[in-house]
Amino acid sequence: MIVTRTWLNNFIDLRGISDKRLYETFNNIGLEVDRFKKYEIPDGVVVGEVISCRKHPNADKLNLCEVNVGEEILQIVCGASNVVDAKYVAVAKVGAKLDDNFEIKPVKLRGVDSFGMICSSTELGLPKINDGIMILDDSIGRLIIGKELNSYPKIADTIFELELTANRGDCLSIYGVARDLSAALDIPLNNLDYEGSDKLKIGLARIAELKSIGNIEASLRYTLVELEDVYTSLIISLRLGFIGERLESNLSNLINYTIHTVGVIIRAYDVTDIKITDENKLSIVAHTEDGITRVEVNGREFSIVGVSQSGETRVNNLSKKVLLEASYINPDILVDAVAKQNLETDELYYKTSRGSEPNFLLGIKYITYLLEEYNNCNFFDGYLSIDDESEPKIITINDNEISQIIGKRIEKSRILAILTALGFRVHSSADDAFGVTVPNFRHDIENIYDVTEEILRVIGINNIESIPLKFVESSRFNTITDRFFVKRELKQRAIGASFFETVSYAFCDKKLLQKYGFKSVKDELDIINPITEDLNTLRTTLLINLLSAVRRNINYSKKSIALFEIGTVFNENREEKELFSLVFSGQREKESVINSGKPDSIDFRTFVETLSSIIGNFELRVSHQKNRLIHPYQSADIIQNGDICGYISKLHPKAREDFELPETFIAELEFDKLMPKHIKAKKISKFQGVYKDISLVVDKNLPYNQIATLIESLKIPILKRYYPIDVYEDDSLEGKKSLTIRLFLQSMDGTLGDRDIDETIKLIIDKLKEQYGASLR
Repeated sequence: MIVTRTWLNNFIDLRGISDKRLYETFNNIGLEVDRFKKYEIPDGVVVGEVISCRKHPNADKLNLCEVNVGEEILQIVCGASNVVDAKYVAVAKVGAKLDDNFEIKPVKLRGVDSFGMICSSTELGLPKINDGIMILDDSIGRLIIGKELNSYPKIADTIFELELTANRGDCLSIYGVARDLSAALDIPLNNLDYEGSDKLKIGLARIAELKSIGNIEASLRYTLVELEDVYTSLIISLRLGFIGERLESNLSNLINYTIHTVGVIIRAYDVTDIKITDENKLSIVAHTEDGITRVEVNGREFSIVGVSQSGETRVNNLSKKVLLEASYINPDILVDAVAKQNLETDELYYKTSRGSEPNFLLGIKYITYLLEEYNNCNFFDGYLSIDDESEPKIITINDNEISQIIGKRIEKSRILAILTALGFRVHSSADDAFGVTVPNFRHDIENIYDVTEEILRVIGINNIESIPLKFVESSRFNTITDRFFVKRELKQRAIGASFFETVSYAFCDKKLLQKYGFKSVKDELDIINPITEDLNTLRTTLLINLLSAVRRNINYSKKSIALFEIGTVFNENREEKELFSLVFSGQREKESVINSGKPDSIDFRTFVETLSSIIGNFELRVSHQKNRLIHPYQSADIIQNGDICGYISKLHPKAREDFELPETFIAELEFDKLMPKHIKAKKISKFQGVYKDISLVVDKNLPYNQIATLIESLKIPILKRYYPIDVYEDDSLEGKKSLTIRLFLQSMDGTLGDRDIDETIKLIIDKLKEQYGASLR
């Protein structure tokens, strides 16, 4: 982005601000200066008035001019063809040094004396603005014959080339840069107070209409102008030369100059050939589809807002009737839509895609000012407009929090002043917290940290005293983090027990689910386009995929495979839950000298103990699960905290045969039921406890969990723990079995006496005898 000092002066008074301070301020506020240059016109170059111009008597391509330079009239031979149109020119008098090797001296050209040189812009070190000499006009200031040209600040200007980050589209204009300087230097921003010509004008609404179809995701404003002659002044030509955007058409030059000056995107459409009357109105129609807004005029597409313009609608020096359009569209919407539809873009897309100035009135006023003040034209009265009704972005901020982020106390009044100067609208509040409406030209501002960055760059990072970092982290623990930590703990324990984690797709083969008795997702809720034929439904168990993984490893000659997975499954209504599933297949340990290279296969007891080392203590009860992976005799429900949380089983022989596996055991648990519950601390007795064993003869078909449930229901205070330690059966017991239970007794009040112990044991035996016919062995 290129700006000049005098160009900035259109909007901010920089008198008293040196070039050095400007350079430092730009860098401090994040507008890094890539280079800056002070243009200096050599001494001896003055304003001259061409009094006469005639052909050189001895050369067709040379002209003999008489030029008034104030103190004298000089005869100068000039070869530029446009000198015949010139009144005021830049004259290098004899003795002027245009560079170290070029000093102006009296010369004789084709036999005629010449005392000086009429200069082009490039000969004075300025950008090229035409193919001839530089013709002066009062756009650079009041022209005084004989006055040194280097005393005109608009020519002897300083340019700054700024490197902008991608999010700073608001500074792709002189006005945008001036706005930032206004905040940083605390100098008021000047407004453009132009009310337009007082000529009698025809109302625009009489001969033109603007219609919108559906919701328009853009803002548009139109005006119409009839042109006679369009002139590009010297200062505009020079400044366009500085930024490298001078074009052939004078009107195009004025449009580009306006865009670079105020940042409003303006397009000019040539409607000279369209017959416009009160009956035959100029019909402008805008409609948006998939983020792209198209504009049609009298049924022809003229442009895609912010993207491109139809070639035949572009203006040239012959254009006499021009439709001017000022537009704004949110770059976030525009960029995504252009990329998605792969649209061709023109030179203005660079600005619209980064964020342009949405202040239409400023843009329309400025181009009106340039055309009416310096050219012969007639504007129609009024505008036609469409406004995007999107809700503005409002951010709630707190001055204390901003100060904490910056690391220095910033007064609320200072914060409000900076934000107001930068174009934010502040909602007043007596509290520390207040709201700010983010201006449309800062679409990149999303949160309090972005707002703080704006405040910080205006204050200046160098003005913030370095202090030690103080970081206060708020508690971020919640149900999600709780689940994460439990999963991590389970995974670590499983890996410690020699299991390997596997991750499979959330899909499965529907035929396999049905074959092994698992429900599948209802057809109307199932996936429509499966990724493969054998992954054609959402999984309702993890075990099918785990067993398939085991089979692949067995095929790779693995002799012992232990896998686990924590993953999501779905029920028939496509409702989700997480399961923790494990499979252990083959040898229960590695081959070694200890087992003579012939380790035993995994068995039920080993698998149960391994699972217990992962999920903690649990009980086993008769299984109530119904699927065809479960063994009819070696299976059980897993009980933790009184709830069934899953099941454990040897793999059914038929399923084992189908998958071609050795001895295999499986377990599948609901992850939610493995989540640890909040446990209240209990007092611990300081008195010695006593272990007592009781051996009972009970019916051989009586499961232990029924005995345990009965003992638990007695709620004996001194009975702390109990568990089976031996089961014995032989013919002498006549259809019964001997069950030995170990009791741990302990009192909170004192050491237990024999009487307390005997009474407790008697109570347990009596209740078991009464309920299940148990007797002491």
